Amino acid sequence: MTALFTERLETAMGPQKLAYRQQAGEGTGLVFCGGFRSDMTGTKATALADWAREKNRPYTRFDYFGHGASTGAFTDGTMSHWRGDIPHILDHLCEGPQILIGSSFGGWLSLMAALDRPQKVAALVLIAPAVDMTERLMWARFSDKARDKLMREGLVYDPSEYDPEGYPITKALIEDGRAHLMLEAPIEINMPVRILHGQKDDAVPWDLSLELADRLVTDNVECHLIKNGDHRLSEPHELARLIELIEALAL
Repeated sequence: MTALFTERLETAMGPQKLAYRQQAGEGTGLVFCGGFRSDMTGTKATALADWAREKNRPYTRFDYFGHGASTGAFTDGTMSHWRGDIPHILDHLCEGPQILIGSSFGGWLSLMAALDRPQKVAALVLIAPAVDMTERLMWARFSDKARDKLMREGLVYDPSEYDPEGYPITKALIEDGRAHLMLEAPIEINMPVRILHGQKDDAVPWDLSLELADRLVTDNVECHLIKNGDHRLSEPHELARLIELIEALAL
């Protein structure tokens, strides 16, 4: 039965629970993994839910720890903590291998899930994947003043057009992120990977996706660039391209 309301799944972290919505269907299941500070009610997550319902495809969307309707404080999250969320969803809610659709931060986490649960992941569709973002897109970009404040106080607010208050970035997130960096060595993922990236993305540079493609050991990798696309890739023609990539992989 299609879940028309938000349910919560208890995690291995004790009382914390992940919020999710799940739709039944036939064929390979789809799991949407959203972005940093995003939630499962966003444009892409909702558009894919509508498409999956129309096509009778199994579809799961959820909120990470400290995001959306899930429990926990966002600033308590680290990559080690969030890395466990997708595998937990796969282990407890999904039958058979799934296609992971990872957006930005969710792209990095989807790659981690493919390494951690290769038997549960059939393919990856990555949207502007923010691989190694804590180091490449945060720490490396921070000013000396911001770095000093982060080291002294443990927290800085990173300005973002997607959040008027800025993203709260903790020292723990930056330091823990270094244990999960991927682009420094070959990435041992052997499954189809499709990458969609806008060339006017001002949050995640599109050439990062080319670097990722080069690091993946699988030969079954395609990078699709949208010349005028921004980071959201939520325009109708961009969503249509995303769905085309998913349809070509879904069995």
